[in-house]
Parts: sequence; structure tokens; C-alpha cells
Amino acid sequence: MAYQSFHPPVRTLMGPGPSDVNPRILEAMSRPTIGHLDPAFVGMMEEMKDLLRYAFQTDNALTMPVSAPGSAGMETCFVNLVEPGDKVVVCQNGVFGGRMKENVERCGGTAVMVEDAWGAAVDADKVDDVLKANPDARLLAFVHAETSTGAISDAKALAALAHRHDCLVIADTVTSLGGSPLKVSEWGLDAVYSGTQKCLSCTPGLSPVTFSDRAVEAVKKRKSKVQSWFMDLNLVLGYWGGEGKRAYHHTAPINALYGLHEALVILHEEGIEHAWQRHQDNHLALRAGLEAMGLSFVVKAASRLPQLNAVSIPAGVDDAAVRARLLQEYNLEIGAGLGPMAGKIWRIGLMGFASNRTNVLLCLGALDAVLGDMGASIERGVAVGAAMQAYTQASA
Repeated sequence: MAYQSFHPPVRTLMGPGPSDVNPRILEAMSRPTIGHLDPAFVGMMEEMKDLLRYAFQTDNALTMPVSAPGSAGMETCFVNLVEPGDKVVVCQNGVFGGRMKENVERCGGTAVMVEDAWGAAVDADKVDDVLKANPDARLLAFVHAETSTGAISDAKALAALAHRHDCLVIADTVTSLGGSPLKVSEWGLDAVYSGTQKCLSCTPGLSPVTFSDRAVEAVKKRKSKVQSWFMDLNLVLGYWGGEGKRAYHHTAPINALYGLHEALVILHEEGIEHAWQRHQDNHLALRAGLEAMGLSFVVKAASRLPQLNAVSIPAGVDDAAVRARLLQEYNLEIGAGLGPMAGKIWRIGLMGFASNRTNVLLCLGALDAVLGDMGASIERGVAVGAAMQAYTQASA
């Protein structure tokens, strides 16, 4: 068999991630590879840490990218902060709270669950009650932006509750970083992880993390050795910590880090507040078009994540058939539901570089055409106009 180079089709990625990658980032990743201990590369590492602090809105000294996807960032937080026998209050309102529970248990801890309906925000009153009932809990863990449902929770309020009960905070910001207001230091978040493939518009494979001084002190005071050698911060910091000389820990993904650096430069050029507003404006236009068409959102407006729109599938419509036609006829990807929401919702992403007017109008026009052709009960021919009206109002 003769093998040939792989040339992927050009898609518009409007699912739950990855998102469209900015061409500037692809170009940056094609630059010459140099050694991961090269002085020039070390200089870029220092810039990247500063840029990540800007993205996270923190001054935490320990801020860096883990050399693996967001799931490894999650594990980095848990394996460093959870010791055998520790009690951790875990909030679950979707898929990823469940993964937090799994991490706690694999670290030998006990997860005390606070469960909310999928599509709802984490209920702070429930969290307060559980923390009061478990005064020996050491940590509170929650998902800031739940990718499986499109719901965002009040991270500031949850962190304040945790500290009131003498707990550290672990927060999943995989889908919120760069897309929704996130203020790590102001809100008091202690161990925070994210991913590169969502609102940063970079390729998958890196996980930015940041740890407060409180969290670093807890890691240093551990009674037991961190169960993961690769993710042990005491070892990793020999490479990423401080300035100047670096101790070899692992061969960093050099070209991928070029890409993340460029992504963060782009975010800094735009301005973090402008990026947050852009995601909100495009969400409002998409919402106007979808609602004019007759489609409805799963999440209440107050808890709705602008960059991940969970939309109910109309009665009688074949979920997979619609997504297949969008991909085949429009090169447009939207996401399916997960868990109990499988077959019930579409997840439409407006993340990073993909959060723009062209994509909003493409998605609305394509859905209008496909659903109309399939005989779905929608209002045809009004979605794009409603979106344009929303843009006009936003710019007025």
C-alpha cells in the first residue's frame, strides 16, 4: 500500500473544542525547533509565564503550561493537593465534575459530592451546607464553565465560601479562560487549570495552570510523595520555576509552546476585556437568530456560557443526521450532547478565533437550510436577519 501525506479538510469548528486555530498560531508552530534548554527558548518561557498571568488575571509566581492536555492540568492540581485520607467537596453539574470526583478517589481522598442538575449553575447555598457539615474538608473543587452543558458558575462566591471554611479551591477553567471574565487572584482561586484548544484558539495538547502561594505552601507541606512523577510540582518547577538556569525534567513540546506563546500575544493585543466582550456580543447575535428560528436554550440566561451554547434539538429531528449534513454540506462542525443530554442538545461553540460574525451567520444560515429541508418545525428565513439586528444594537 502506498501511503501519502495527510491533508485534512478545511472545517469551521463550532463545537465544544477544539476551536478554529488562528493562522498566526499555525505559522508560529512551523518555526525552527530549538532545544528546550536553549537560552532563546528559556527567554520565551519567561514571557509566556507573564502572558499566562495576564490571561488568568493573577500575579501567582507558579503559573505555567503543563506539557499535556487540559485533563493533565486537572490531574496536576489534584495529585499535588490531595493526599490519602483527605476529604474534598466536589461540585458536579455536568461531565467534568464527575472527572474531578474520579481524581480525588484515585489520589486516595474522599469526595463529598454537591450535585446540581445538568444545565444549572452550582448552587452556592448547597455548597455552604455541605462545607458546614464537613468541617474537616480540605478542598473545594468545581467547574467554572461546564463544557458539557454550557453553564457557568459563580467562581468568586464559591471561592469565598471555601476560604470561609478554611478550604483551598481547585477550579476548572478549560472553557472560560480567554472567553469569560476570570480573575484568579481577585476571586481567591488557589489551583486553576485550563486548556489551549478553546478560547485561546491554539492547538490541543497544553494545559495552562496557576497556583496561589497558599496552594504552593500546601504542596510543600505534603506528608506523602506526589503519586505522579511527571506532574509533581516539586520536580517540574526545576524546569519552569524561576529565571535563568533550568534543570532538565522532560523535553518540552517546543513548537506547541511557540503556538501558545503566539496565542497569548494575540490575546494581549486584543485586550482581555475586549475578548470577553467579543464572545458575549457574538453569543447574543447567535441567540437572537436561534430564538427567531424557534430554537431554545437549555441553560437559563443568567448562567449561560457565551462561548458554549447548549441548544435543544427540535422534536422529531435526528441529531446525528443534522450534524452529518452540516459537516458534509457546509464543512461546519457543531457538537453533540453528552451523558443524559445525548440526543437532546447541540453544543454550538463560539470560542476564540471562531467567535466572529462570519461564523455566527454561517451557522444560522446552515441550520436554517438543513432543518428546513428536513421538515423541522422552525421559522425559516428569519435567523440571519435577527442576528444582524443584534449586531446593530450592540454597536449602537
